[in-house]
Amino acid sequence: MKLILASQNKNKIAEIRAKLPQFTISGLDPTQFPNELLETGSTLEENALQKARQVFAITGCSCFADDTGLEVEALDGEPGVLSARYAGERRNSNDNMNLVLERLKNQPNRKARFKTVIALILNGKEYVFEGVCGGEITEQKSGDEGFGYDPIFLPEGRKETFAEMSMKEKGEISHRGRAVNKLVLFLGNYS
Repeated sequence: MKLILASQNKNKIAEIRAKLPQFTISGLDPTQFPNELLETGSTLEENALQKARQVFAITGCSCFADDTGLEVEALDGEPGVLSARYAGERRNSNDNMNLVLERLKNQPNRKARFKTVIALILNGKEYVFEGVCGGEITEQKSGDEGFGYDPIFLPEGRKETFAEMSMKEKGEISHRGRAVNKLVLFLGNYS
C-alpha cells in the first residue's frame, strides 16, 4: 500500500518508514507543495487533520499527517502546539531547547511529555491515532541523534535522552512510535 506522509522532514520520514517497512511511504513532493502546510489549529489533532486534508485535496491519495508537541508541566503545557516555533518563526531547534531550559532554570518540577497525533485519510475516511511518552526535561543538552527537543528529553525509566538513542531504540518507546504502532495495527486490520 502506498501512503503519502504530509511532511518534507527527512528525519521524520525515515523514522516512520522504519516503523512501516511493509508500506511505500513517500514525503511531500516539493513541486506540488512548495510552501509549508498550514497549521492554524489550537490543538495537535486539529493541526494533523488540517495537514492531511490539504494533502488529500491536492493529491487525492491516501495520506497521513502528524503533529507533535512537547508539553512541560511547570510551563502549563507549553510549548505544546507551538513546539516547532516556540522561540520564534525561524523554527530553530537549538533556540527552542534553550528557551525551555531557560524557563525551567531553578525549577524542581521538570516533568514533561511528548504527544503525537496522526491523522489518516484512507479512501476518503478520516481516522486519528495518538501516542504519548512521559519523561522529564534534563538540565542540559545531551546526545547527537534525533531532532527537535530530543537532546533535552529523558523518557521515563531511561538513563539516556532521545538524542542518545538510536532511531530504532527511540522508535520503540517514543510518542511517534506509539502513535505509528496504532496506525500500523489499524492498517493491518483494515484490508
